Amino acid sequence: MPIVELSNWLILVLDIMAWTLIHLGVSLFTLLLSEKTFYSKGRLYKLRSWEMQGGFWKRKLHVHRWKYIIPDGASLFKKGFKKKKLNEVSIEYLKKFEMETRRAELTHWLCIPPAFLFFLWNPIWAGWIMVLYACLFNFPIIVLQRYNRGRLRRILILKDTKNVELE
Repeated sequence: MPIVELSNWLILVLDIMAWTLIHLGVSLFTLLLSEKTFYSKGRLYKLRSWEMQGGFWKRKLHVHRWKYIIPDGASLFKKGFKKKKLNEVSIEYLKKFEMETRRAELTHWLCIPPAFLFFLWNPIWAGWIMVLYACLFNFPIIVLQRYNRGRLRRILILKDTKNVELE
């Protein structure tokens, strides 16, 4: 039973507005965090051996087939880093891209817990739909960031190996 009783139309409007504010607010929050926060390799961002530098996500979830349909949220903010495609192959750019995958991953992890706030004004069944929505919307983007980070890591390792050999 919701804490607040509202009409169905008002609930719908409130849900849409709440999700818009949550997505934009969390995105802005992570965008304002220092880049140093994302250059550190915290436990959340650590690629696990079973991920095989993105190979697991490619084989099991076929990320390479659907990643193009995911919109790039960076275009919503001037300061955003576009991750739709690789624009350069310099080590600096690749490291920045890798760092931005961490920022995007954190953004989408942080967008999931607020779904439980929807139980305050939605019927229980609708609250669970909001939780499901949060997971279905954010998990593919989290997977995509981990897939991209694994591929970027592989490229950076190869470039680093080549640079060492040339010296």
